[in-house]
Formats: sequence, structure tokens, C-alpha cells
Amino acid sequence: ELIQCLRKSGNIEKLRAAREEMNKYFPLTPKMWQDWAKDEISLSSGRGSFDDIEKLYERGVQEYLNIKLWRDYLDYVEEHDQSVSQCSQSGLSKMRDLYERAITAGGLHVTEGSKLWEAYREYEMAILTINDGNDEEKAKQVQRVRALFHRQLSVPLADIESTLAAYKSWEAEEGNTRDPDSQVDDVPPNVLSAYKKASEMYNARKQYEDELSDAAESEANKLQVFLKYIKFEESFGDPARVQVLYERAVSELPVSSDLWMGYTSYLDRTLKVPAILKSVYHRATRNCTWVSDLWVHYLLSLERIRASEDELRHVFELAIQCSFPSMNEYLNIYLTRVDSLRRGMPTGLDFELIRQTFVDAAEFLSPQLGIEELLLLHAYWAKLECNIGKDIAAARAVWENALKKSGCVLEVWQHYISMEIEMGHTHEARSLYKRCYSKKFAGSGSEAVCHAWIRFEREHGTLDDYDLAIKKVTPRLKELIMFKAQQEAKSDPSSAPKETSYANDSSQKRKPSKMTSKVQPPAKKRKDNPPKKTMSSDDHRSKEQSIDSHLQEAGEVSKGKAEAPVEMKVEGESKGGNTSSNQPKPYFYSDKCTAYMSNIDLKATELHIRGFFSDIGGVVDIRLLRDRSTKKSRGLAYVDFSDKDHLEAAIRKNKQKLLSKKVSIAPSDPSKSKKNREAGTSFKVVSDKLPSGGDHGEKAPVDGTSEKEMPKGETKITGKNTLFAPRALVKPLGWNKKDEKPDVAAEELKSNDEFRNLLLKK
Repeated sequence: ELIQCLRKSGNIEKLRAAREEMNKYFPLTPKMWQDWAKDEISLSSGRGSFDDIEKLYERGVQEYLNIKLWRDYLDYVEEHDQSVSQCSQSGLSKMRDLYERAITAGGLHVTEGSKLWEAYREYEMAILTINDGNDEEKAKQVQRVRALFHRQLSVPLADIESTLAAYKSWEAEEGNTRDPDSQVDDVPPNVLSAYKKASEMYNARKQYEDELSDAAESEANKLQVFLKYIKFEESFGDPARVQVLYERAVSELPVSSDLWMGYTSYLDRTLKVPAILKSVYHRATRNCTWVSDLWVHYLLSLERIRASEDELRHVFELAIQCSFPSMNEYLNIYLTRVDSLRRGMPTGLDFELIRQTFVDAAEFLSPQLGIEELLLLHAYWAKLECNIGKDIAAARAVWENALKKSGCVLEVWQHYISMEIEMGHTHEARSLYKRCYSKKFAGSGSEAVCHAWIRFEREHGTLDDYDLAIKKVTPRLKELIMFKAQQEAKSDPSSAPKETSYANDSSQKRKPSKMTSKVQPPAKKRKDNPPKKTMSSDDHRSKEQSIDSHLQEAGEVSKGKAEAPVEMKVEGESKGGNTSSNQPKPYFYSDKCTAYMSNIDLKATELHIRGFFSDIGGVVDIRLLRDRSTKKSRGLAYVDFSDKDHLEAAIRKNKQKLLSKKVSIAPSDPSKSKKNREAGTSFKVVSDKLPSGGDHGEKAPVDGTSEKEMPKGETKITGKNTLFAPRALVKPLGWNKKDEKPDVAAEELKSNDEFRNLLLKK
């Protein structure tokens, strides 16, 4: 559009610059070349202008096959070249060579090729008419014209019958109507045979030519017709005819990658002519710059025809400057270049070229390439460093650099270890196993690397090495199994306890610190703890077990010491028959890698918190504290992380916004908590006076005997009888519904006559 505007405005200098700039990156259409040449001809003056215009035509006919452009080129040279117009020997040779090039390029064009043949014949006939020389020269010229007729009659062209009529007419003018060798219509038998064969070939191709003329409006239909036509032509095994048909196709559908791929592949298989291959690949990559396969085949073709290293490097640099749909296509170009350099090493190439290509590829591709593709690149690089570069340190540096970027990918470690094992470096391989066995990999990768280390030591190590691997791996595998069980319990709600949750566990865990060590009067206890609605026996049993477990946990916290380095512990089996054997055992958290969050937006859920830490990862569990009655968030949470590194990264996010509020994040340390210190000093007193079961009206025997064993005369507190009883005395502390036995504190309370008499009186 810019060129058209400049043409109308008449700004010649800008018009030339625009045309040159466009042709620098893209091929011009035949019509654009014709317009360019006409504009320059209208401004031409002198020999210098002729040379420039001749170069324009030469550039144009090399872009696409176009019969009209060839005719304009031939006519211009014939009219404006002084040596040709003067019929000098050099001019005649130049013009004949140009016509032969035109015939080679488009003489086999079924529908328009005859135009070039006719122009060639007319030129030779003109030479014949102006030839005033001796009879010998005239006879030679006559033979040239006759040979052109014979050649044209052997080619399947659209108007072959009119060519035969013109030939007979010309022979009659030359006085050769009665040739003794002629059999039919005064035509030599060999010419007649070639003519009949050409006619049959044209009739076989006429259907395809008709389909092409019918599909002129639809590029998709035209492409399908061309592909069928080309397949048909290839079956005859004439490379020249196939090449001309491909040229016709790409001139009408220049951005069809299927045509260019088929064309270049055909030339690689059949012609293998270096000049033709270079020309076609050059045009293919200019028309379809975004097709990486064309560039890859271009590089391989240049290598086959023994192109120079400078030419290969130039094409490679052009390729990586193009825009491809995916990064994998850039990787393919880089690897093709490396392959070529590797194969060229015996010819004296420097290995530094290969190394620099890998460095450029890693720098360019690493930010956007997938793990598998990067793995392929680094594995190839490290292998060549070892085998060709003979530099094991450089190979290790390749893998170490890969680990910096993809250290959490198991395959990177596996390839690195495999390289060391193949080189016989068992010590280095063992060091790598020690570095990676404790890392967290996706899926079952963590377990796989542990088993791989044991297998490695079994095959390559000593007994001490094997024992050390077992010692390191065993606790790691146990930890992974327990973590997997925890994740499965979360993902399967049916297997989780009915009335317990991590949020409730956390809130209950810190409840004992609020309890006072003093015994309150019964009236005050009634006021502080109003009667609650009666619960079902199953719900009450679940609640009772939950309170027992939390009191027990609070007692453990009051000791101020962690029992073991394991993140979670499970209780022993239940002694009573009320708990199902299938019920999951409750978890205890050590808080060793736990962050305490406060000032959380009340709208935030566990998913919001997990998303808040998604940039650092390593979140194992989230315990959002909720109100026991309303189940709404209290703005507090405990977040467990897989290791200290992730915990430290989480703490660095302190005072960052989660939803609409800035959250406070600190490491969780129950041993230093004020509430837990109070729980540690007062829990013993409280435990002597607080019930371990619920206070919702279930049957509670006074002494340690079960309900069935109680004598008939004994008063039994049941249902409404507990309404006016002091809650601390309704049920002795430590009453365990599971084992039907009171603990020591309950025995002490039962021996106190004052409390017993008061209980009976009420």
C-alpha cells in the first residue's frame, strides 16, 4: 500500500527505498516487479540505466515463475541492448542464452509455455530474414528454426496442434513440401512420433488443467488440485516437469508451507543440484519464515552439498531471528546447528563453537522452555563436554547450572547421577544421592530417589555404604508414608473423625490455660456454665473423647518439651469398646515447622491462606481457628510447613496483605507461650476439680463402679438430677467412658467425705 501511494505521488527516491526495503525481507509479486521495471524504464537514460533495469528483471524472474515477466524481460533486452539489436556475435549469444534460460524455466508450462517458444522462434526467424551472408550460414539458421519446431512439438502444450500447422506452413515457405523421408503430411516420422506422444501426455493432463481453471477463486481447492497434479506428475519420473509444476504452484500459493516442504523434499531426494537447492530453499524461507522445519531442512541440505561453514552460520543466524509459534522450534534449530558442528569436528572445527552454541541456547531458551526440553538440551551438552571436549568439570558445571534452575525436578538429578555412574565416578554419584534424597519431588519421586540410592549402593557400594544409605533413607521413607496417610485422610472426608477438626483442636489445645486453679462456688458455676441441651449418647461420647484428648494434650504441652522430632504422633489403641476400630487416630502437632498467623481477615479461608503462601510452597497443613459455636473464623491460624527453609520464607511475608488486612506471621513456639505456661502451673490443680466428660445430662455414676454394678440403695445422678448439682462434682475427674475406670484424681475426690455428702444431699 505504501508503494502504491508513493507511485501515485511520483516521489521516485522514496518509492525506490520502499521497494528495496520490502524486498529485503519479502519476495515481491511478479506484478510489483513489472511495475518497478516500467517505472525505471520511463526514467532511464544511458547505458547505466539499462544495466540497472536488467538487474531488476533478473531479480524478478528468480522470485517466482511468471511467463509475462519473462516476456517483458526478453523484449526489453532485445530492444535496448545495443549488442543484441546490432546482431553482433556476442549479442546473438547473449540473447540465445537468455531464451534458453526462459525455456528451461517455463517452457514446460502446459498452458502458457508456448508463448516462450513462439518468442524464441520469432527471434530466430528474424535473424534468418536479415541474414545476407553465405548459404552455409543461412542453412545453419534454417536448421535452428526447424530444431525449435521439433523441440516444441515434443512438449505437451495446450496449443500443440496449431504449432504443428505453423511448422508445416513454415516448411512450405522454405520449399520443403516434398521431403523424401516424410510419411504423413510431409512431417518427418520422428517428429510425428514425438508429436503424438506429446498429444497423449497433454490429454492426460488436461483434466487437471481444467480443474485448476475452475478452482481459481478458492485457494484451498486450488491447493488440493495442485497436490493431486504433482503426485500424478511424479509418477512419470520426470524431475524437470515436476519442478515446473511446483514452481507454478508456489507462484500462485506462495505462503503454502505444504507446497514448499514438498518441493524442497523432492529436490533433496531427486535432483540434488546445489545451485537449485540453494535457490529454492532461500525462496522457501523468505516466503514462509515462520516454518521451522524449512529452516532445519535448509541447514541439513547445505551440509549435504558441502556448503562452507560461513554459509551454514549465516543461515542459522537468520533462522533464530525469525518468529516461530513455540520455543521447541527454536530448540530444534539450535540442536540442528550443534549436530552440524559435531559432525564437522573431524574437519578441524573448534569445540568452542559447540560450547558457545549451547551457552546461547541455554540463555535464550531457559526462561520459556519446558522441563523435558531443557533436560534434553543439558543432557546433550554434558555428553558432548565429556566425549568430545574431554572436560568432566565442564560437564558437571552444566548439570549444576541446571540444578540451580530446576533442582526440584527428579529427572535432572537422575541424569546427573547417570552421567557420573557411566563415567565410573561412584563417589560423586553417592554425593549426589546424599544431596537429593531428602528433597521433595513431585508425585512418588521422593520415594523413587530413596529406593534408587539403595539399589545403587547394592550394585556399586561397600557394606558400610549400604548401611549408611539404609540409615539415611529409612526415616525419610517413614516420614513420606505418614505424610501420604495424612494427605489421604484430608482428601477422604468419610475417614475423618465426626466431631473433631484441626481448628477445634487448636482452640481446645489452649483452653486449659484459661482455667482457674480455685474451686468456684456452685452458684457461680451455674451462672458461668448454664445448662445445655441434652445431646445424643453418640454425640456425647464423641465430645467426651475430644475433651479427654485435648486435656491430655494440654498436659503434654505444659511439660514444655517435645516428645520426639517426628511432626505428628498418634495415640495408642482404645481400651474401651465404644470406639470403632476403623476410626482414625487423632494427630498431634509438634509445631517445629509451624507459623502462627494473626490479624487474618475474617472472610479468609484455608484456600486463601494456601494461595497466600503459593509463591514459597511447602505448606503441609493449615489450621484455621474457628469459634466453637458459630464456626466462624477467629482471625488466627497455624500453618505447618515441610521444613525450616519454607518456614523462614513464610515468616518473611510478615505484614503482607491477605485480602484486605496485613497479617502478622511468627514462628509458633508453645513452650514459650504465656497461656501454656499458665497451663503448666495450674493444670494439676484444675485436673483435680474439672470433669473430663460432658455435662449434658448423661448418666454418670458417682464412684468408680459401672452403672450395672451400683447397689440399689445408692443415689444415682441422672438427667434432671444434675440441674442443681455443682458441675465439678457431677462426674469425678478422669472418668473414662472407654475403660469404665476412674483415674487417681477421681479416687482422691471420691475419698473426700465432705464433697460426697454434699453431692448426696443435693
